[in-house]
Amino acid sequence: MFLVAVTGGIATGKSTVTQVFRENGVPVIDADIIARSVVEPGKPAWQKIKMVFGDGVLTKSGEIDREALGRLIFNSAEKRKILNEITHPEIHRNMYKQIIKYFFLGHPFVVLDLPLLFETSVMLQFIHKIITVTCEEDMQLTRLMDRNRFSEEDAKKRIAAQMPLQHKCEKSHFVIENSGSIRDTQAETLKILEMLQDSNHHWKLRGILLTTAAILFSGIAWFLHHRYKIFSLPQIQ
Repeated sequence: MFLVAVTGGIATGKSTVTQVFRENGVPVIDADIIARSVVEPGKPAWQKIKMVFGDGVLTKSGEIDREALGRLIFNSAEKRKILNEITHPEIHRNMYKQIIKYFFLGHPFVVLDLPLLFETSVMLQFIHKIITVTCEEDMQLTRLMDRNRFSEEDAKKRIAAQMPLQHKCEKSHFVIENSGSIRDTQAETLKILEMLQDSNHHWKLRGILLTTAAILFSGIAWFLHHRYKIFSLPQIQ
């Protein structure tokens, strides 16, 4: 199994791309969904956020007030760093669990929806292919303001807090331009899906070879142990 990351800027249309993968039977692990789950009331990350940032970032029901917390951290790089240090280890731990689950279920590859793939860089070493979803700057700003009801100033701060889209595109294997119609984006995603499915044959062969090598090594180790008592544990006197 190999891992494919879908990344891009905020409000560039990553969900449109990941939905195509879902509809074609590819598991998608969404970092944003996990990020919401790890800060549910009572969980370790929630407790740390409350301790560090105070009750002002909580709603009356005790849940994280995402808008209040967002305003706080996006005006301070230091506070944003602290929040990431609290939440990211929990997010990655949950992602690893889901990856292992899909591995044992026999899926050839899994898509990870990772908006901050390059900014955090923790998952980069595990990723086989990277897809960046981009769009025109004015369109990104308008989408973000409409979707989240941000002022233009707040929307620009959110965009500026991430790595520039051009830099992400340069570091990616595939780039999907999402400034056109949804149908165009879906068609481009399907082309990439076909290429990933074709490349899966290589990984199947690699898996067979590694499995064969592991079985062969185990057989040799068993023979040496029983014939020459190699790999025996030392006796405690």
